Amino acid sequence: MTINNLGEWIEREIRSYMAGPENTLEKWDNEPAWAEPLVGFSNGADPLYAFYKQDIGDFYVLPHEFMKHAYGRDFDPAKLTVVSWILPQTEATKTDHRKETYFPSERWARSRIMGEKVNVKLRKHIVAKLAENGVDAVGPMISPLWKGAMSEKYSFASTWSERHAAYAAGLGTFGLSDALITPKGKAMRSGSVIVDAYIPPTPRPYENHNEYCLFLTEGTCGKCMERCPIGAITEKGHNKVLCKKYVDMTHQYVPRHFGFDGYGCGFCQTGVPCESGIPKKMKKLD
Repeated sequence: MTINNLGEWIEREIRSYMAGPENTLEKWDNEPAWAEPLVGFSNGADPLYAFYKQDIGDFYVLPHEFMKHAYGRDFDPAKLTVVSWILPQTEATKTDHRKETYFPSERWARSRIMGEKVNVKLRKHIVAKLAENGVDAVGPMISPLWKGAMSEKYSFASTWSERHAAYAAGLGTFGLSDALITPKGKAMRSGSVIVDAYIPPTPRPYENHNEYCLFLTEGTCGKCMERCPIGAITEKGHNKVLCKKYVDMTHQYVPRHFGFDGYGCGFCQTGVPCESGIPKKMKKLD
């Protein structure tokens, strides 16, 4: 394998894996958990990562720090690549969840639990396939360095954010609810691995981190506020403490009604203009 085609190879590997039997909700004849993925790349020395550490908290771990912990040696950040992917919800899951107003649909809850199991397996698969070809890599979310943390500025946080990596990789911008709005919408989950190889970064087709959010850019929409069953999304943004309170409550609902240990919310991700793509502007240009 040559460095020139590594990015294309990784993207093919991700797409191939997600087209296989591991992509399953573990019910309904192994119905797929996720639709076709999006893939993007950012450089390990992208200034955004240093900004995240400064802005979110010093606990935030940089790409080269994850690699050093995994392999016991120093890495040049500029020669590292963060591979990010978006796993969009399927039409079946979005259709089911769109109908709900207070408790999660079974498909949505399964995507949160069984779907994230798929995401974890995908991270491990890409790391293993790269190792077979002599390329070191690590999945931040499956690294011992990953853990939850409290940010003085943002409340609940962690040592790595898949959404922030995806933003750096040109895959989307943030909305009022803190979800990432991508070309496949914000009804999705994301993942990443850090690779010891230079892959040309994906251009970011936006200038502002809220560029795709109708409410934050033009004061229209606000549908995610209406969809939130506990009022955790307001004009001021996303109340993580109130949001967590609701999600914790669903951890009682899901086992009772669907028969597995799980939870879920995602109401702000369905039944909204940005559910399945970048929303069209509502205000008419002068």
